[in-house]
Amino acid sequence: MPQRTLTINPEGNMSPKLWYQAASQSPDFVHDAAQAAAIAELDTLWHQLMDFKSRRNQFLGRSLLSPDVPKGLYLWGGVGRGKTFLMDAFYACLPYQRKRRIHFHNFMAEVHHEMKVLAGADDPLIALADNIAKSTRMLCLDEFHVDDIADAMILGRLVTALFERGVVLMTTSNYPPDGLYPDGLQRSNFLPVIELLKRELKVLYIDNGNDYRLRALTREPLFLVANDAAGDAANEARLAELFDRIGGEPRRDGSHAVVRGQPIPAERIARNAVWFDFRELCAGAHAQEDYLEIAHRFPTVFLSHIPQLTADRSAEARRFTWLIDVLYDCNVRLVASAAVPLEELFTGGAASGETTRTISRLTEMQTQTYLQLPHRSQGVTL
Repeated sequence: MPQRTLTINPEGNMSPKLWYQAASQSPDFVHDAAQAAAIAELDTLWHQLMDFKSRRNQFLGRSLLSPDVPKGLYLWGGVGRGKTFLMDAFYACLPYQRKRRIHFHNFMAEVHHEMKVLAGADDPLIALADNIAKSTRMLCLDEFHVDDIADAMILGRLVTALFERGVVLMTTSNYPPDGLYPDGLQRSNFLPVIELLKRELKVLYIDNGNDYRLRALTREPLFLVANDAAGDAANEARLAELFDRIGGEPRRDGSHAVVRGQPIPAERIARNAVWFDFRELCAGAHAQEDYLEIAHRFPTVFLSHIPQLTADRSAEARRFTWLIDVLYDCNVRLVASAAVPLEELFTGGAASGETTRTISRLTEMQTQTYLQLPHRSQGVTL
């Protein structure tokens, strides 16, 4: 089933199984056994949540007892297997008001922000868990992964507190629970969190199969490769031409984009697009929150002079994977120039499971299917 191409029922008036049966009538539908098995699990959770809601409404005002909260799901598998699409389908079908779907990057940015806001509380993290539980029964976290010791420690306590407060969690990830935070600093301290996830969530593997991101590419090359100085100059001219066509007016050259109150040098800025040099966006001390604000503000991002990301550029490679994750989740169009082709972009110590996902997403971001998606211009509340 190609992700992002089939219409997802927005009304929440049918179960995932019924939605899947209807979607199978689409000419774009491709049967996938692993995804069909996942739909069955999603349908089971959907019915459990509907039954929980009904029984809980009956208990309110009549008894101190409350029905047990259903266990959530942990969907994991290789890149391009439709995990995000399956989550979005489930989310759209669930007629809950207290539900939220958010990318993991966005979620952690909000967590850090809210803990600063709640700094005066006796325990800011517990206060945050209380706030989340008041507004959210079903929490869907897309692209769950851990690569920072601070996030690892925060997640341990926060996830525990959310489960204790009856929040049902669904996550997607490229890694099984035991593969989270591999070789991370003080990983032993994160192992109880992994056991908690395995105990509280049903772990479901979307096995290897078709990578649905690998569809027909657009005729217009959006990832330009420069083999020499002449090629680099030609690519700059081509980027400028595309920017004029896409960006709209007015346009400012050689200015700054103010992101989270700080100026970032930009090659060009227009109403609908912004153009950065790789050094300014990925070699500087930028955090995921910076990329989130850029993705929310601009439907199209130009990025020039992407180098080959070798072992000595591991920090830049890590920021680049963050950037692509955020742009992809917001359906931002990316026009880029690089020193080498995509398959040669990451080498040596810069290569990892994260970079495999990044290459897959960069490939999809050049397809007509992706380019026709509406920009997810979410409000920035950081």
